[in-house]
Amino acid sequence: MGRLDGKVIVLTAAAQGIGRASALAFAKEGAKVIATDINEFKLQELENYPGIQTRVLDVTKKKQIDQFASEVERIDVLFNVAGFVHHGTILDCEDKDWDFSMNLNVRSMYLMIKAFLPKMLAQKSGNIINMSSVASSIKGVENRCVYGTTKAAVIGLTKSVAADFIQQGIRCNCVCPGTVDTPSLQERIQARDHPKEALKAFLNRQKIGRFASAEEVALLCVYLASEESAYVTGNPVIIDGGWSL
Repeated sequence: MGRLDGKVIVLTAAAQGIGRASALAFAKEGAKVIATDINEFKLQELENYPGIQTRVLDVTKKKQIDQFASEVERIDVLFNVAGFVHHGTILDCEDKDWDFSMNLNVRSMYLMIKAFLPKMLAQKSGNIINMSSVASSIKGVENRCVYGTTKAAVIGLTKSVAADFIQQGIRCNCVCPGTVDTPSLQERIQARDHPKEALKAFLNRQKIGRFASAEEVALLCVYLASEESAYVTGNPVIIDGGWSL
C-alpha cells in the first residue's frame, strides 16, 4: 500500500528538478500522476515510469490550461511547481523581467487553480500545493528582488485559497525551500562570471553546509499530498536547512 494510492495528481514543471523528483515520488507511492511541462523532450523521459502520464503544457497560456483541465475528469492534488529565478536588485529588473517573472511565477498558479478548483469543489475534496521559497516574505535575499516578490505573492495566494475554501474540503499549502541542487541551480551558477565563487556563495548561505536534494523536497511534497497532512492548510512549509534562522 502506497501513501498516495488511487490519488490523481497533476503537476507542472515536471521535466526536471523538484517537479521531476516529485512526479517520481508520487508515482512510487501509488498515485496516478499527470506530469506537465513546456519541455516536451525532457518530459518524455518520465513516460517509462509506471503511474506517470505526460502532457506538454505552457502554464502561461490560459487557453492551453483550460483545454487541459477539461480533459481531466478527476483531480485530487494540484502541485504548481513552474517558476523562474531572476538574478538582481530592483535596479537590475527591467519591465520585461518583472512581467515575465510575475506571469510565470504567480499568474500561472492563478490560472491553474482557477481551472482545477471547480472540479475539486464538485468532488467536495481537493489539495493544492504551491511552490514558494524562503526568498519571499520569509526572508529578504540579495539579488532576488522580483523573485522574492513573486514568491511572497505565492504565500499570499496560498493563504487566500486556504481561507476561502477550508469548509468545502479544500486544503492549500506552499513549500518554501532554501537552495536546492537542481539543473536550474547549476545553470544559474554556470551563467555567472565566476562560477566557482558563485557556487561558494550559494553554499555559504546554507548554514547546514550543503544544498537540499530535489528528492528531499519531494518527500515533503508526498507528505503534503497525502492524508497524513489532513490537518495542515494555509501554511508556508519551510525546508531550508536553517537558512531562515
